[in-house]
Amino acid sequence: MIEQHTIALAGNPNTGKSTLFNLLTGLKQHTGNWAGKTVDMKAGYFSHKDRKYEIVDLPGTYSLYSNSADEELARNYIIFEKPEITIVVLDATSLERNMNLALQVLEMTGRVIVVMNLMDEADKRGILINEKILMRRLGVPVIKISSRNRTGVDMLLDTIDRMITGEISTEPVTVVYDEETEKKIILLEEKAENIFQGRLPARWVALRLLDGDQRLIEEIEKRFAGRLEDGFAGRASVSTIGRSV
Repeated sequence: MIEQHTIALAGNPNTGKSTLFNLLTGLKQHTGNWAGKTVDMKAGYFSHKDRKYEIVDLPGTYSLYSNSADEELARNYIIFEKPEITIVVLDATSLERNMNLALQVLEMTGRVIVVMNLMDEADKRGILINEKILMRRLGVPVIKISSRNRTGVDMLLDTIDRMITGEISTEPVTVVYDEETEKKIILLEEKAENIFQGRLPARWVALRLLDGDQRLIEEIEKRFAGRLEDGFAGRASVSTIGRSV
């Protein structure tokens, strides 16, 4: 029986993310409404080395906060559906603007491959990118591609395969904030870990609570309501821990 694995495809608008999705999936794709949202999301399939992959093309967003339906949908898929790999597609001609989203994803999951797309445009502009330095600093694989020219895609597929088999492990960078914020993060992280016990990334939950992300709190309570053991967590627990620091 052929193994099947799940991949999420995230990125800013106009990074060539959907071009990569179309290249990988061809005609094996469909568009649907996700979890009652008004935002459409595409899913498709491809095979590589006797493994089948479902890849979900998340809406293009500049962040993963609760500022829009697109952002909520992309965030909720990564954090709650837990794809085995999340590919973050960056515009190689505008890394500074695009890197913010990559760092947000790395706070949510370490199962990340960073793809620098539009390398053909970067080359035309004389932009030189050392992906090995980026790889060391981010702690995850970094691949240079041009989906329009189909270059680098074989390396991406090989990296996906090696991550699935465990040949590649990741140590994602931890974004460190100012001293006062870090103290609050530590307090909330401990409480979040006690509540979710690995089901959600505790540091990320702590950060969102410090942001006062009420939409996320409501989403967590809705998804975990009735599914957690007595004494493990409850609506009051999730709603109030953010106000304890």
